[in-house]
Amino acid sequence: MKIKIRDILLAVASGGLTALSFPKFYLVFLGWISLIPLLYIISKKTPRQSFLLGLAAGFSYYAILIYWIPFVPAHYGGLSFGVSLLIYIILVLYLALFWAFFCLLWTKIYQSFPKLAFLLTPFLWISFEYIITYFLTGFPWGLLGSSQYLNIYFIQLASITGVYGLSFVLVIFQSLFLYSMKYREKAPFFIGLALVLLIHLGGFLSIKKSPEAEKSFTASVIQGNVSSDMYWQRISRQEIWNYFIQHLELSRRAYERGSRLIVWPEFSVPICFSCSEDMYLTFKGKLYQFVQGTRCTLLLGTNEKTGTQGNIQYHNTAICLNPDLSKSVYYKMHLVPFGEYTPYKKIFFFLEKMTAAIGDISPGTQYSLHQFEKTKFGSPICFEIIFPDLVRKFVKKGANFLVTITNDGWYEKSAAPYQHFSIAVLRAVENRRYLLRAATTGISGIIDPFGRILSKSELMTQTYLTGYITPYQKLTFYTKFGDILPRASLTLAAIFLILAFVKRKDERKKPRLKKKPF
Repeated sequence: MKIKIRDILLAVASGGLTALSFPKFYLVFLGWISLIPLLYIISKKTPRQSFLLGLAAGFSYYAILIYWIPFVPAHYGGLSFGVSLLIYIILVLYLALFWAFFCLLWTKIYQSFPKLAFLLTPFLWISFEYIITYFLTGFPWGLLGSSQYLNIYFIQLASITGVYGLSFVLVIFQSLFLYSMKYREKAPFFIGLALVLLIHLGGFLSIKKSPEAEKSFTASVIQGNVSSDMYWQRISRQEIWNYFIQHLELSRRAYERGSRLIVWPEFSVPICFSCSEDMYLTFKGKLYQFVQGTRCTLLLGTNEKTGTQGNIQYHNTAICLNPDLSKSVYYKMHLVPFGEYTPYKKIFFFLEKMTAAIGDISPGTQYSLHQFEKTKFGSPICFEIIFPDLVRKFVKKGANFLVTITNDGWYEKSAAPYQHFSIAVLRAVENRRYLLRAATTGISGIIDPFGRILSKSELMTQTYLTGYITPYQKLTFYTKFGDILPRASLTLAAIFLILAFVKRKDERKKPRLKKKPF
């Protein structure tokens, strides 16, 4: 059977509908049905045809989901829009390969185990989600389960399975529906429906277990709304000083509202505690005065340097400044590829000649925690929040709440800041920790351990948010044991792939019986 136009349209629709379940589109319900067209058509195709259809679906998915990518290198990297568009297409094609290989391997299993393949579908799907989290530099943006971040009862499952468990349930529901339609058996669909309802009920019951309020303290996040078009080396010192004072004034207002912990975003003001230039020393002195005068603790996004002359390294840093002027430092470990550094320089050596926008930041090596009074907390920076296991390790190391600082100003009012914020919600639920998010231009917010958004800012506004934070000490199943489900799924998928290949090989070896003449 050949690939028809209708097949391609169904595949493209499947990818497109999946993308529409994410912010900024918010058609969340589509995440429960969007894969059905794709699974339906590849069940009638050869593995090679399924690969091509999966590639079309994946391309459609990522082309819509990360449509905002070309703007960044064109606007900030000085590249032509044509080159930026080419980079975007290459990235989308690369990411679409994960959908393509999912479809190819699913069809391989289906050819040998037609009914069992539908039960194995979610295991195979989250195996590829797990691979995309780590393969090369990793890019787990748009994992299917993240689309449901507003489904407050459903996402409670993430405290046990991580975001991969949410993806698992979404896929098994659709796969069992298709199984029931194909084989005209009602039971599998109703089993899937009962599973979904049971998970929602469990979430409803677990959400009633709120943290003890008497241990709470007041914290604030500052949103200075400093445009990413602002290049510090191109503006006057007076303008930089004005931005600094604006942040300090917002912090003072937060203090007057009762805040004892105040968080500044990433790259909102040029601050460097390890630098000796006059401007940095002046800023440092003002910050010392503020924390000593108010007895507040400040978490600041800074650029720090380490090493000696001739071997200086620069770090994207979160510094916690305490009232006694003691400091704790966390250096960002998982840097943004092609943004903060160039990965695989021997391969991508030409990029540094094309644009000066790629940084030369050095990664940190430790999950360093900060301390507010007697409470420890972790501070994953920007891009790091999309990695479930990375954030989990902060909590396992002893973080009783989480703070993430970010600069999403590069993406202006596109879907990117909304998607980035939605991912942070899942990290709060997975680890049952309050999470404060300070973004340079937005979206800032305060999220409770159950994923409820207690406060949230608008994009491109100067503001601050204040809320009560309750430290948690108890570890969730996910925090303790991590990605058991996707790892088990990888093993199970590998076993059945091997069995499928062996079975097909045996079938080809069997001699065909010749028909006897009548």
